[in-house]
Amino acid sequence: MSEDLSRKRLGRGLAALIGEIDRPAAAVEKQGMNADGNVPIEFVSPNPKNPRRHFGDAELTDLAQSIREHGVVQPVVARPSPTQPGRYEIIAGERRWRAAQRAGLSEIPIIVRDVNDRTALELAIIENVQRTDLNPIEESLGYQQLINDHGYTQADLGQVIGKSRSHVANTLRLLKLPEVIRDMLVDGALSAGHARTLVTAEDPAGLAKRIVEEGLSVRQAEALAQMPAGAPTVKRQVAAPAEKDADMLALEKLMTDTIGMVVTIEHKERGGALRVAYRTLDQLDELCRRLKQER
Repeated sequence: MSEDLSRKRLGRGLAALIGEIDRPAAAVEKQGMNADGNVPIEFVSPNPKNPRRHFGDAELTDLAQSIREHGVVQPVVARPSPTQPGRYEIIAGERRWRAAQRAGLSEIPIIVRDVNDRTALELAIIENVQRTDLNPIEESLGYQQLINDHGYTQADLGQVIGKSRSHVANTLRLLKLPEVIRDMLVDGALSAGHARTLVTAEDPAGLAKRIVEEGLSVRQAEALAQMPAGAPTVKRQVAAPAEKDADMLALEKLMTDTIGMVVTIEHKERGGALRVAYRTLDQLDELCRRLKQER
């Protein structure tokens, strides 16, 4: 499979790979088995390079209950294990596999495809990003792994995963943050929008603590990050506006994560204002391009 062809197909997502690679895996054919079907659940194991490392207990419990009632609706995509003949390594669907184990299933439906290590890693990252299953640190580490191991550029990654180049660049910048802030991102105490403001702050750990303790918005965090550490007038200059409800904050976060730029919404009784903050003209150009596409 050529590099260009691989990237074009991957840019259309996991479904494209399943649809286009329609031959059974060679290792499965040799064993006289169907490429697709139910296999003993213990014959399936996770991909050790899957970028997703955290699976919420409550989330798995809910999915396990659904599987008990309705079964595994969407098969797990796997490949023949490169190290254990007769077994399979997950490409996409580890969460379903974990929940199926919790539900007590003895078999699980799989779709087997014969792909190499590179394609398996790419698909694992793409599938998780498209489903928004990765926390910001897992996403950034996945991007970095594709860059380090397979020579991707930021522009390549943006095209493959369907995100802007600025989103990829901003996500990779999170790897510059101290470990304590990364942990806050993984735990969900900080949003990616908050974390991006900390990359250039003089005291990122101290500012992160203040954001969490005071419940500061992304805009307030930006203002603090631009002030010298210990400035006496900081608190007065970023006095909190009227509190926003959870739905409005969630919408701001969704839009910020989607376009890779800080979005703030000021809603009043009659209408309001939406603000998109960009740092470079490239970001502005990218936003204009995406708006034209949507139109």
